[in-house]
Amino acid sequence: MSRLPVTGVGAVTSIGRDTDEIFAALCAGRSGLHELRGFNRDWYNADHLYEVDNRTAPQADTTGRATALLLEAVRQAALDAGLGEDLSGIPVFVGTGLRELRSLELWWRDGQEFTPSQMHFGTALRERFGAQDTHTISNACSASLYALALGVDLLEFQETETVIVAGVDVITESMFGLSDRLQLDPPDRVRPFDRNRKGTVMGEGAAAMVLRREPPQDRASIHGYVRGVGVNCDAFHATAPDPRGIAAAIRDAHSRAGIKAEDVDLVMVHGTGTPLNDAAEGTALAEVYGPHIGNPLMTGVKSMTGHTSGASGVLSVLVALRAMREGRVPPITGLDHPAAEADGFRLVRNEYTDVRTTLAQVDAFGFGGINAVAIVEAAQ
Repeated sequence: MSRLPVTGVGAVTSIGRDTDEIFAALCAGRSGLHELRGFNRDWYNADHLYEVDNRTAPQADTTGRATALLLEAVRQAALDAGLGEDLSGIPVFVGTGLRELRSLELWWRDGQEFTPSQMHFGTALRERFGAQDTHTISNACSASLYALALGVDLLEFQETETVIVAGVDVITESMFGLSDRLQLDPPDRVRPFDRNRKGTVMGEGAAAMVLRREPPQDRASIHGYVRGVGVNCDAFHATAPDPRGIAAAIRDAHSRAGIKAEDVDLVMVHGTGTPLNDAAEGTALAEVYGPHIGNPLMTGVKSMTGHTSGASGVLSVLVALRAMREGRVPPITGLDHPAAEADGFRLVRNEYTDVRTTLAQVDAFGFGGINAVAIVEAAQ
């Protein structure tokens, strides 16, 4: 059983440029949904996304946006942890769904300058921070929690004293176009666990955290602790989730953390707002928690950030740590009519709630049955 301190955090999303701004926006119920900034609106049925507003002009997309977001989140986390900007000797694990594929699109279609080495985040991490030991895990929507699991393993095996775990994704035009053709009636927003949900809407962002094997002398610098991460790949279906695989990942995380379901008082749901995903997650949670399903508060971030894909797992971890530290749990917005699979859940709806929580479960599930669940504990 681990109890690994988190000593640095950083993030950039459509609702904020750092963790302070992001958490304040979540508690205020502020959404990052906006008209398309990078793509031609005339080509698609949908015309809104949760994009980071860092372009110089509308529809003036440039290469390297994912890398830039990642470097900023890592910079924030390293600075917060007192590491400075020399990360040589510190392993960096990055979870992503799409890497720099948007840059590849711009190179292929528009002739923008882009080299093969720029597809790999390790190149930029080495140039910017001197990081030599970098690993990219491309595991769809659970990628950053898979990265966290690998970082935890490395610390537990005493191979290093410190790791940085991050996740990042920006929206590619090919991915947006595919989803647009599948959703002929585009969702107006992400509505996790709502009866009237239509599907997910993609978002952009990056999140990073510094994790250590031993607590620092300054205990006040600890944001919280990672107790364990459970992962599996049930390979049930290419896209449809399997409640049994999700339930197995939750139980594995509980076992690794040395806890029982009744010990958890906050659940950060994956909550993509799609009928199949919400139903499978709800079924799995009800199965694992059984008579204790009404105990933990349940919330999520995607109603305001969109589905940030590979970044979503670590982003939810950072929100859980902040919620436990501040005694304030942000809501799921747009949740007006809870769906049947959420029957008995204590969902935080539309307004934040002031409450002390100490142990949180963070869910992240990807295509192909790639499931990951983290257990994190409040700082004492």
